[in-house]
Amino acid sequence: MNLEEKAFQLILYGGDGRSYAMEAMALARQHAFKEARQKIEASREAINQAHHVQTELITAEAGGEQTTLSLLMVHAQDHLMNAMTVRELAEEIIYLQEELAKQAAAKGSV
Repeated sequence: MNLEEKAFQLILYGGDGRSYAMEAMALARQHAFKEARQKIEASREAINQAHHVQTELITAEAGGEQTTLSLLMVHAQDHLMNAMTVRELAEEIIYLQEELAKQAAAKGSV
C-alpha cells in the first residue's frame, strides 16, 4: 500500500472515530447512556485502526524508509488527532450527562 492510500486510511478511520464520538454525545443528551457507551467503543476501535496505520508509517520511517511530507498526510494526521480529542471530550461529556441525570433522579425521589 502506498503512502497516499495510507493517508486516506487515516482520514477514513479518523473520520469514523470522530463521527461515532459525536453520535455518542447526542445519545447521552437523550439519556441513552448504554448506546452512547457503545458508540464510544466504536469510536475507540476506529481510532485504534488509524493508530495501527500511523504506527506502520512511523516504524517504516524509523527503519530508514524515506517518507515524503505531503499536504494530504498532514491533513490525515490532523483528522486523526481531531478524532482523538473529540473522543476524549465526548467521554467526559457523557460522564457529566450521566452524573446530572443521577442527581436529577435523586432529587426527584426525595
